[in-house]
Amino acid sequence: MAVISYKCPNCGGDLRFDPSTQKYKCEYCISLFTQEELEAANPQASGEETAPHVHARGGQKAGQGGQESAQNDDGGKEEQGAVVYSCPGCGAEIVTDATTAATFCYYCHNPVVLKGRLSGEYEPDLVIPFAVDKKEAVEDFLKYVRGKKFVPKDFFCKEQIEKISGVYFPFWTYSCLADGQWQGSAQKVRVWQMGELEYTETKVYDVERRAELTFRNLTREALNKENRQLVEAVQPFRLEEAKDFSMGYLSGFFAEKRDIEKAEISAGVEQEVRDYAGKMLHSSVSGYMTTQTRDTRVHMQEETWKYLLLPVWVLTYRGADGKLYYYAMNGQTRKICGVLPIDKARMALLFLGVFLPLLLLLLMGGYFLW
Repeated sequence: MAVISYKCPNCGGDLRFDPSTQKYKCEYCISLFTQEELEAANPQASGEETAPHVHARGGQKAGQGGQESAQNDDGGKEEQGAVVYSCPGCGAEIVTDATTAATFCYYCHNPVVLKGRLSGEYEPDLVIPFAVDKKEAVEDFLKYVRGKKFVPKDFFCKEQIEKISGVYFPFWTYSCLADGQWQGSAQKVRVWQMGELEYTETKVYDVERRAELTFRNLTREALNKENRQLVEAVQPFRLEEAKDFSMGYLSGFFAEKRDIEKAEISAGVEQEVRDYAGKMLHSSVSGYMTTQTRDTRVHMQEETWKYLLLPVWVLTYRGADGKLYYYAMNGQTRKICGVLPIDKARMALLFLGVFLPLLLLLLMGGYFLW
């Protein structure tokens, strides 16, 4: 599997995707390059894959005995879910897990894309590139946190803020044309009175509705990791702005590869479409006092599945209570969510500084009145 690092054709520096310009920026000479210029300057991104130095994490290389290791789908060896690659910049080891598709070297901070993780059947169809850069993400984070009381100061200290990361999360989208038919019965009831007699007229109708319904871009998670919940909390994304996938968009960010296949979720998605189509057809029946469903049939046509990556800025924090807290921001729309820690010491100080003096004042007032 090729380990790709995009380089500037002018100075050889690292190229990273720049959300503010939607181009590729050199961190050293500040040059900007389009997608076409990036591919022309870095033919290894689309050419033949080179053999990397890949081995399982442990005291020995994979395949040389010791603990049992398994061949992963990237052509490398992995042991207990960890795989080690060599950084093309400095030669240091890059440790990844089974779903990491883009990361950084911990020594030279060189952004690398693990091409084999996103090739063949695992190559995404679409990607929504980051539209918010790290500086803007940090500014929005500070505005959000400083508006919250009782958040520990070390949650937004300099060292913590530097850990904010842009991550591409994998998703499936489903679109189809649903040919739906609803059949049922409906009633109209009329009541009137003549003299001392009350009359009730009940009319029963057979009702049928039929329509073609278009469903576009129903999204489903394609990652089993616990942190997948971060991307759920900052939806929706403007999926109409998605672009054809190119690995260059991942340079300078982290990325996850899917580990949930569409076969695992297709039945549930199709049933959801059937249920929703039936409700829409039923709700179109009006002018009756009561309606009752007898039969609903929905046939899906022109079904399309797409595999795409969605951008999220993420910051996690391990609280004093041992719990993991997080902050997440949609890298396209800036929607924010967070599960923030509470500084109990600050709450106690507030109580002692405000409520305790007030309580003493009330007690003293009651004493003098007595």
